[in-house]
Parts: sequence; C-alpha cells; structure tokens
Amino acid sequence: MGRKDTNYQIVYRGETLNRFISGGWVFFQRGKEYGGGFWFGRTYEDCFWLEFERPTSLYEGVKYIVLYEGQQAHSQVFDDDFNLT
Repeated sequence: MGRKDTNYQIVYRGETLNRFISGGWVFFQRGKEYGGGFWFGRTYEDCFWLEFERPTSLYEGVKYIVLYEGQQAHSQVFDDDFNLT
C-alpha cells in the first residue's frame, strides 16, 4: 500500500484495499498476463471511478495527481484584469 506521506494507495496483485478513503486516489496493479500496469482512479462509497480509460504506469498516474492537485490549489485564483478582447 502507499506510503504514509503520499495521497494515494497502491494495491498490488493478490492484496486488498485495506483502508477505504472516499475520493481517495488508488492504483490497482494488473496481472502481467494481462499486460501489466495499473488501473488508476478514485474510490467512492458506491463505485471506483477510473481516471483513465486505459491501464497506466505508476509514473504517469503520480504525475497526473501532482498536476491535478496543483490546478485544484489555484482554481480559486482570479485575474481581475482579464479581458476577452
């Protein structure tokens, strides 16, 4: 499973998700016989929401989380001088 200082969990083949966090990021490792990689998404009370429609590498998933959370941190910053013309 993920380290304590990370905001995602990794579930390796043969393991289960021990700590459920609603809205938490999770990587589920795929079997090598099926192409390897990870299913990546978020866990909610009633579903697992895939973030990508295809399996991905751990590197690409973590890079996505960093970019996503960086954008979320600045989503409420507005430019008062913005002009469409």
